[in-house]
Amino acid sequence: MNTSNNTIQGFLKAKFDALKGWLVRYSKIVLPVILVICVGLTIVIAINANKRKIEQEESAVAQEEGAGADDALEEIPLVPLEKDVVPGINEFFVGYYKAVVDGDTETMSNLVYYLDATEKLRAAETSKYTESSSIEVYTKAGPSEGTYLAFIYAELKFFDYDKPLPGLNTFYVCTKEDGSYYINEDCELSDSERRYIREVQLQDDVIDLNNKATAAYNDMVVADSTLADFLVELTDEIEKNVGETLARAEGTAQTETESEESNAEEAADNEETPEESGAASETVVTEVKTTDVVNIRTSDSETADKLGKAAVGDTFKLLEERGNGWSKVEYNGEDAFIKSDYLEPSKTEVRDAASAEETEQDTTETAESAETSGTVTVKENVRIRSGASETSEKLATAYAGEKLEVIMKQADGWTKIKYEGKTAYVKSDYVE
Repeated sequence: MNTSNNTIQGFLKAKFDALKGWLVRYSKIVLPVILVICVGLTIVIAINANKRKIEQEESAVAQEEGAGADDALEEIPLVPLEKDVVPGINEFFVGYYKAVVDGDTETMSNLVYYLDATEKLRAAETSKYTESSSIEVYTKAGPSEGTYLAFIYAELKFFDYDKPLPGLNTFYVCTKEDGSYYINEDCELSDSERRYIREVQLQDDVIDLNNKATAAYNDMVVADSTLADFLVELTDEIEKNVGETLARAEGTAQTETESEESNAEEAADNEETPEESGAASETVVTEVKTTDVVNIRTSDSETADKLGKAAVGDTFKLLEERGNGWSKVEYNGEDAFIKSDYLEPSKTEVRDAASAEETEQDTTETAESAETSGTVTVKENVRIRSGASETSEKLATAYAGEKLEVIMKQADGWTKIKYEGKTAYVKSDYVE
């Protein structure tokens, strides 16, 4: 046993002496390596210690924020979702959805803060396909006094689909100083407002209302396999038209100045005084073309029957441009109507003013009745023109309720008036 131990000790001593000799021989290499390893271990230990410290601090902050969030959630009122209870808010949204259906972006701009140019364009484009709407108004209290979260269950009827489509929209409604409402679309809401809105939307009764709209829509999709395709095509068409309109607007902005300068130079070159030309003349529009996809209707109303749909660039003979924002055109040999906002002149004609005056004089002689003094009241917005013709130069627009100084009511359906010291004309159907 002792002999065995001595043998082991001798073996270990020999190995140690050999290792010692190796370390001495290679000390210039081994010692730096050992130093690097020690430094590395020190750094790792320090990093881990610092990491643990940071994790502890973050955990403490998270606990504090969690407590703060819990406090904020406790402040959110768990009041039930109520229908038709806020005074005036139903009328507000009836007006808003009517503007949506009509494409009345001016009214929408007065009701929404903030509606940018692209959204206005998209709203106007969508209205071309929307026929009517019906709504149910539900509300909950907002994050501050005078504010509300409005949940609108709406059913929109589109022209090319026979049933109204359900959906749920959420609006953040605020109150102005005068007591009127506006939809707050400000992207810079505070964090507390955003959290409040998000948490209220997750309350059970709001989720139930959303499920109601979703279930109604899903039932329609199951019953009609073409509905989903219809909505996809409708969305694509709207976005395409919006994109094309934006592109045209950018192109127009770039060339508008050059075009105006060119027209001004051409007009200056061709301009003649009455003495040089021998007779005055006026330019009238005889043909118009569409600037966008637009419906063609049987009368000057959004609710009138559709005769068809005009594509961008389609041309029509202009029969009359009315003061209510509609133009009468010739379509398939019949009278039809298109909104004037979607038309622009494509052909004009220069007419001799002397001939127009002779025609006017003949008309005056055959007038059934005449007035030399007094006023007429405008019943509906109407154009004031330089002559007794729908194609005569537009001088201004007279608005409903406005008083005009009358000279004569003519038998041809026109009323001669005095406007800014000059003779002008309006359609008799629009004044009384």
